[in-house]
Amino acid sequence: MSVLPLVFTSGWASGINAYAVVLLFGVFGVTGLADDVPASLQRTDVLVAAGVLFLCEAVADKIPYVDSIWDSVHTVIRPIAGAVVGALLAGQSGSLPELAAGAVGGSTALLSHFVKAGTRMAVNTSPEPFSNVALSLAEDLGVAAIVTFAIFHPVAAAAIAAVLLLMGLAVLVFLAQRIRRFRRRRSQRREERRLAAMERSPRAQAPPGGSEHF
Repeated sequence: MSVLPLVFTSGWASGINAYAVVLLFGVFGVTGLADDVPASLQRTDVLVAAGVLFLCEAVADKIPYVDSIWDSVHTVIRPIAGAVVGALLAGQSGSLPELAAGAVGGSTALLSHFVKAGTRMAVNTSPEPFSNVALSLAEDLGVAAIVTFAIFHPVAAAAIAAVLLLMGLAVLVFLAQRIRRFRRRRSQRREERRLAAMERSPRAQAPPGGSEHF
């Protein structure tokens, strides 16, 4: 079970930026910094494709509303990437069944993806674009730091990833409640304005000076 912490961490990171995970593992394997990186992640074509897609995500991820569209497209891609990387890591070490590793990596990636996508939707309500850029940079740097840390200290990195995932889920629930209350209040205000307009309408149609009958 020694590979399980690394699988969990890679799954969490894949839900945020799957291309960065593949690129980092590949670079670590090619340069010899890590011995347990699967050979398939070290292939030149895989590294080139991951690098190009990482640059595309780095740009799209910093543009308001474009980032949410990008996240929607990757709702399937990121969990699959987390499952594949987890299965490859398990197959390389042989200490965990590949199917179980794929399930752990994929499910963790799906949860962290929901956290990222939900947080981005909330941030996009802000009128300025700087919060998107700051959050995107924090995500990229966080993924790079924790994946690098996981190569040398997998258990400690998995603990950090678990804490971040739980915190992210708690923030997502909090934001969902706030948004739900906001929409409810907005709906109530619209209903109040509609009723007020209906009350004013008969008064506006009444003839001036009252009735003409004596």
